[in-house]
Amino acid sequence: MNAQQQFEIIKGGTVEILQEDDLLKKLEKSIKTGKPLIGKLGFDPSAPDLHLGHAVVLHKIKDFQDLGHDVVIILGDFTGRIGDPTGRSETRKQLTEEEVIVNAKTYQEQIFKILDPDKTRLVFNSEWLQELNFVDVIELSSKYTVARMLERDDFSKRFKENYPISIHEFFYPLMQGYDSVAIEADVEFGATEQKFNLLMGRHLQKEYGQQPQIAITMPILVGLDGVKKMSKSLGNYIGISEPPAEIYGKAMSIADEFMMEYFRLATRLDSQEILKFEEGLKSGELHPRDLKMKLARELVAMYYSESDALLAEQNFQKVFKQKEIPSEIPEVILEKESVWIVKLLTETGLVPSKSEARRMVKQGAVKFNGEKVTDIEGMLRMEDGAVLQVGKRKFVRVLLK
Repeated sequence: MNAQQQFEIIKGGTVEILQEDDLLKKLEKSIKTGKPLIGKLGFDPSAPDLHLGHAVVLHKIKDFQDLGHDVVIILGDFTGRIGDPTGRSETRKQLTEEEVIVNAKTYQEQIFKILDPDKTRLVFNSEWLQELNFVDVIELSSKYTVARMLERDDFSKRFKENYPISIHEFFYPLMQGYDSVAIEADVEFGATEQKFNLLMGRHLQKEYGQQPQIAITMPILVGLDGVKKMSKSLGNYIGISEPPAEIYGKAMSIADEFMMEYFRLATRLDSQEILKFEEGLKSGELHPRDLKMKLARELVAMYYSESDALLAEQNFQKVFKQKEIPSEIPEVILEKESVWIVKLLTETGLVPSKSEARRMVKQGAVKFNGEKVTDIEGMLRMEDGAVLQVGKRKFVRVLLK
């Protein structure tokens, strides 16, 4: 491909490219010299799972990778201890080194559901940030002003409203920008909310005598609540490593008005095909439910397989249309014949904590052999083959030892 053709592929689906002319020049030089460009994408492992919102940017950098360019994924084990202040109204809780390492390990596994592991360099930014001494840090901080830092929306709002801003938060964008210097990035990808941090990379590269990187921003995917961006902490997410049945079920809960946005941002379907779906909805030729089932199948197939997608659909129809139990559900082995419902829910892994177990029982979301459980102090007498259900999509079958 020539530079213009590569440029059009990279540009597809982006919000902004700073600067477009410079990207075209970099691509032309890459073709002329035979040297691939270095594309950078950073993740702070602040939570253990990647979701469809993260995947929007990952799929774009996969396009870049497929064009023959090098991809460097930076896992922010060092910056993650501070936490990105972007969009925050208060100082983030700092993570421990152990928390960051555990989260980073799951990121490593999940990233390769999308990217080619043989063509991806995965590095931790502690490799260079931890080596900086205090003189280096002073030099780094001298390359940006407090006035410019306060132009950033989240800092500006907090400053005006007299909310505290810790000095260490100013170092976050400086450190992320320094990552670009360390790997000599040609292009950095990120969501629109990361624009300040991406431009910091351009600024610092100039300060350190490097050619400034191209900043490419991607749209933000709205969460399942249809209000805020997709986020693990808000619980409005679809994780790319969640079980197929969970991905399918969550996709079916997407509001009709956001369905096309999910097709555009979260799938790899051709834009012309998506346009036909949109036209079919408007004309009434396509029913929203049928199209949403197509979306749910597509998402499961992307991260698992076509057969997994079909099985997830069959199970969904059994549970929601025919009120049956899915054909394949996890099994747990118990020794006790009588178990406290709260303990049972946590031991089977259906909920993460006792407080969540109590909450689900109070909400009437727990069933045992099809009967609703309402007493949070209740003891359930186990039966071999009994089915425990939480919500509409989580099931386990109890086997007695």
